[in-house]
Amino acid sequence: MTRTLTGRTDHVVVVGAGLAGLSAALHLLGAGRRVTVVERDGLPGGRAGRLHRNGYRIDTGPTVLTMPDLADEAFAAVGDSLHRRVDLIGLHPAYRAQFADGTTLDVHTDGEAMAAAVERFAGPREAAGYRRLRTWLERVHRAQMRRFIDANFDSPLDLLTADLARLAALGGFGRLDRRIGSFLEDERLQRVFSFQALYAGVPPSRALAAYAVIAYMDTVAGVYFPRGGMHALPRAMADAAADAGAELRFDEPVTRLERSGDRITAVVTARDRIPCDAVVLTPDLPLTYRLLGRRPRRPLRLRHSPSAVVLHAGTDRTWPGLAHHTISFGAAWRTTFDELTRRGRLMSDPSLLITRPTATDPSLAPPGRHLHYILAPCPNTDIGPGAAAWAELGPRYRADLLRELERRGLDGIEAAIEDDTLVTPAHWLDQGHAAGTPFSAAHTFLQTGPFRPRNLVRGTPNAVLAGCGTTPGVGVPTTLLSGKLAAARITGVHRRPHARTGEAR
Repeated sequence: MTRTLTGRTDHVVVVGAGLAGLSAALHLLGAGRRVTVVERDGLPGGRAGRLHRNGYRIDTGPTVLTMPDLADEAFAAVGDSLHRRVDLIGLHPAYRAQFADGTTLDVHTDGEAMAAAVERFAGPREAAGYRRLRTWLERVHRAQMRRFIDANFDSPLDLLTADLARLAALGGFGRLDRRIGSFLEDERLQRVFSFQALYAGVPPSRALAAYAVIAYMDTVAGVYFPRGGMHALPRAMADAAADAGAELRFDEPVTRLERSGDRITAVVTARDRIPCDAVVLTPDLPLTYRLLGRRPRRPLRLRHSPSAVVLHAGTDRTWPGLAHHTISFGAAWRTTFDELTRRGRLMSDPSLLITRPTATDPSLAPPGRHLHYILAPCPNTDIGPGAAAWAELGPRYRADLLRELERRGLDGIEAAIEDDTLVTPAHWLDQGHAAGTPFSAAHTFLQTGPFRPRNLVRGTPNAVLAGCGTTPGVGVPTTLLSGKLAAARITGVHRRPHARTGEAR
């Protein structure tokens, strides 16, 4: 039995109305707790926020939604439903992959559709390899979900389960690139099923094969888009929490935590003092540790994932080669990861994620206009350019990106832009994200599972953490789970995932 908070926990204050905080709030409400959510911004979402500019409705954070059953589980905790609140649209294809040699592959999450696409792209041998890979990804997911991802850890000994042996037998502790290469010989296909390691902040050549579970989420479980944009999800979660009795306070930054002995007795904001029995802290780790007044000792300093430059561009045209999500791969591969994670340099031959949300929901832009989200991974500020350097570097890199996109077929893109916002590591750092990255601590082996910063706080028996910096990690599905796991530390109630929901409608 995993540890839970001691003492009274009748009234819980959740600091932060991002996906982790809202997930925690819903699970706490479902277990009968009184919940107050305080948020520094004027709207819910945290990283999954919303920017309004001249008729464009821009998602400021994640653009990919997978594993919607995890969101539905949070709604179900209060007797509600994701599908009652959010119109989910399945994306077909989930992605379009464009390669430097001019070839293109639509990535489908339906097995037969993808096998057929792979056969047309690279031949029957690779299609057979894809089918074996898909089976392996499903088995890796089953081996990890219950004991390693949807789980609280009190000790590394908690890893010693039958699922650990299953994961080892599946080759989960080998290297990701080699394991993917054992199924697929075509280097382009290997990229499609291993680039997700970048989400974990580790190159495929150094990532554990177990991290292929992220590829399972992206290429097997289904990719979805909420009508109204990704921000529709946290907005719906906030509405459900309010309807279930939560008090939500926006534009109310937390300034300090009041204590009596070792317990937190009140959360003090810029406007009020809120007495409480327990707290859930969801800000990025540096802000959380500042509020707690202490940083836990670790034998090694935390390593952080690469960051990203994001260009939000509202345009008067679009390009027919773009799907909802398009991954534009450069010719370089290993060099790219080395630049991002070791050398601290901008990509010399960039691989880019281009998201066109108006392909699925035109209402996100003014009539006849289009919205494009261009994400370029870049080094974090620990190893790459610092925040001050981005004041000059940002505009130059924007120009470089637009030239590269023009070269890759988005002709006239600079002239087509009528409104844009550039986000750099300096912005993320200003938001309180360590090392100027929204992707938090990297998922190295020693920063994963029981070795990741714990969600319990030593010396404070009525505080628990949630968010991508703690268990289980980075990404929308895992962030939602972090809220659920934080709630379980308070209530002792740990609902297991139910059957997968969220089929396209």
